[in-house]
This record gives sequence, structure tokens and C-alpha cells, in this order.
Amino acid sequence: MEKEQARKKVARIGISHGDVNGISYEIIMKTLSDSRILEFFVPVVYGSSKVASYHKKLLNIQDFNFHVVRSADQAVPGKANLINIFQDEVKIDMGQNTETAGKAALQSLVQATDDLANGHIDALVTAPINKQNIQSEDFTFPGHTEYLTKKFGAEESLMLMVSNEIRIGVITGHIPLREVPARISHDIILRKVRVLNNSLKKDFGINKPKIAILGLNPHAGDKGVIGVEEEEAVIPAIRQAFDEGILAFGPYPADGFFGSASFNDFDGILAMYHDQGLIPFKTLAFKSGVNYTAGLPVVRTSPAHGTAFDMAGKNVAAPDAFRESVYLAIDIVKNRMMHEEITQNPLLSGSQHDNHNDQD
Repeated sequence: MEKEQARKKVARIGISHGDVNGISYEIIMKTLSDSRILEFFVPVVYGSSKVASYHKKLLNIQDFNFHVVRSADQAVPGKANLINIFQDEVKIDMGQNTETAGKAALQSLVQATDDLANGHIDALVTAPINKQNIQSEDFTFPGHTEYLTKKFGAEESLMLMVSNEIRIGVITGHIPLREVPARISHDIILRKVRVLNNSLKKDFGINKPKIAILGLNPHAGDKGVIGVEEEEAVIPAIRQAFDEGILAFGPYPADGFFGSASFNDFDGILAMYHDQGLIPFKTLAFKSGVNYTAGLPVVRTSPAHGTAFDMAGKNVAAPDAFRESVYLAIDIVKNRMMHEEITQNPLLSGSQHDNHNDQD
């Protein structure tokens, strides 16, 4: 009975407000102004009512107000709840990269992740930050993914880009391109494919996920003619993963793989480096793409776009990707709960779970 009630419980989703000079408040307010979405979750924005009022007036957003609460525990269903993380005035310079905005973004992120760690919220959706102005003694990371990995003590994580059509993880993430070949090893590939396989099962409800692994070099190395990484690292890692029961295949040349739409045949894809995976992903799903951090003990999603300083304050930003980030967070919370029940009682696993492999 308790588990049934927990499954029906509406998730409390925290939202960090990101960079106040970008489009974060615009996409947050546009998403939450549709009251229908509030039937599916209880939002808790970690931000500032003063900053929100500034954006609301600038964007001429009508018939929308935040419900200010002191803590996530006070969040009211059916309301767009907001916690004031600071009372001071914040200077807003729309479209500008400022130190003040970086400090406000970090303050929101710290409080939101603390609440996530303490179970006050069920998941976190992070609005876009500026990776330069948020740098400080307390934040020395290339982005959210690395910060959250350390914050929650995860042994391994994976930046996984998600849309209805495709799920792409990147093995080396936010590093300079010149450092990629040295980072591609049998060990890191195997670690990342394990994270992806586990996430597809636990977070996406796919019983027997099928994973494609791309090659590093053109033509996936042409059997050593154009590079040795495939022969020395990629192929052995794929073989070991398969021996472990993971349905991993490859390596596939990236150009032909995406050009021929072969990605449709797989539940997940591992790219070797950032742009190899994100260029095709954003070509296919720029407006609705979601960045999910797989491998964490908590659930975190984010729209797969940045602060969009060039669009800030113009009321032209589309909330689609942010909305999809919310929906994905809700789904993963539910899938994890169901996965835990099935793990504890295998008799619960029926044909409905076996069929998940066919879903996008």
C-alpha cells in the first residue's frame, strides 16, 4: 500500500535559476504559466522573486505569479513555488556575462543540490549557466555534469543527450579536442558503456538495451589504416562489454551512422567526444533536447542549450527544451521507483517491461 501511494505521489521538482542575464527566467515562467503542467509535478524554483519580477515586467508576461515559500517542504501543489535564495538586490544586465550573475547562479545551484541530497526534492532541473562567470573557489568545473558527479560522490557519470528520437552519451565530455585521443582507453569506454546500460534499464525502463559505440577516427580507423584507437581500445572494450551481457555493437563510423539513420536501431549511443555526439543530436533535436546526467544517485536534467545571451530579454526564447527536461525528470523518478520495486520483487516484471525496449 505504501509503495502504491508513493508511485501516485506527484514529484517535487527543484529548478535552479541559472544565469539571471540569460533566458532562464523566460523559459521557466513560460513553462510554468501553463497550469496544465502543474498537474504532473510540484515545482520549486531556487531563485529570487525580485529577479523574477524584473523578467516578468521586461517580457510582459501576464497572468503569472510565483508562490513564495521558505523551504521546499512548504511547496504547494498546483502553484509555481519559489524560494528566495537571497534578499539582496541583484544587478541584471540582460545578455551580459557578469560576475554578479555567476554568483547568483552558483548560490541557486548549491541550495538546490543540498535540498536534493537531503531528499527535500525528488529531482533537479538546472537552467543554463555561463561556464565562465560561475567559476570560483567553490566551482572549478567545466559544467554541471562534473560538479554534480563530485557533489554526489558518483564513481562514474555520463552526459547523456536525450530526445524522443535519440539518446547520445559522450565518453570524454568537456575537454579540449587535442586531449581526446589520449583519453580514449579500454577502461573508460567500458566504464561509460556500463553507466549507459544501467541507466537505460533503470532510468528509461528498457529491459535489454541495444547500444551503438562510435569510432574515434574517420571510417572507424579502417582496421588501423587511419588510426589505432579502434583496434587497441574500442573493439576490445566492446567485446568485454558483450561478454558481460551488455548488447554493445560497433565501432561505427560516425558520418555513415547518422547519415543512414542507423541511430534509429539503437536505444543508446556512445560518441567518443563532445562534438561527435552533440552536432548530430542538436541537428535532430535542438528545440526539444535534454541533457541528463546518467550514473548519479539522484535525478538531474537540463535543457540542451545555453544561456542564449543574444536572445535574452526579447521574449523570443522557446521553452520546449526546458519543458521536456521537466517531463523527463518526472519520468525518470517514476521509472527508478518501478525499477526498485521490480528489483526487490522480480515477480512484478511482466510483459509491459519487456516491451519497453521498443519505445523511444
